[in-house]
Formats: sequence, structure tokens, C-alpha cells
Amino acid sequence: MRTTLTLDSDIAALLRDKAHRDRKPFKDVVNAALRRGLSPQSKRERPKPYRVAPQETKLAAGVDRARLNQLLDEMDEDSISPGGRAARRQSRRAS
Repeated sequence: MRTTLTLDSDIAALLRDKAHRDRKPFKDVVNAALRRGLSPQSKRERPKPYRVAPQETKLAAGVDRARLNQLLDEMDEDSISPGGRAARRQSRRAS
């Protein structure tokens, strides 16, 4: 069946990009998108759950894992507080 549609420019661009990426005719991409959008929820494919594969990490020599939170606290204090550790160091140097 042949019909005329007026598509929003952003939707048309998305469909053209998909047709280009998949190397399929524009008509096939539009039909597939309409089928997916109009099909009942139960028939749609559910995406596979995203899983992260854990990897072993190694810290540089001399880094104490127990002090990482303390280091982050000190860095946060320096960046937020105008009277933070860095400011205290500078005032000691000036005197």
C-alpha cells in the first residue's frame, strides 16, 4: 500500500541514519519501526540484563588501601572549603 506521511525532521533524520547504518531501504526501516511500536508489549524482545565482569585491580606500590577514604576527604576539603588544608599551608608559609 502506498501512502504519504509527514514526518518531523528529527524522526526523519533518525530513520535515514538507521537505514544508512543497516544498509536497508528507507521503506523497510520505517515499516520495522512501526511494527515494533505498534506490537503488543508481551511480544517485544526483552533486552538481556547488563552484566559487568569484575576484574582484579592492583594499586601502585606504597598506596595504603585503608587511607584512600582519608585522601578523598582531604581532596574534597581542599576543593570546597576556602579555609581548607591548602589555604592553611599557604598561610603558614607566608608567616
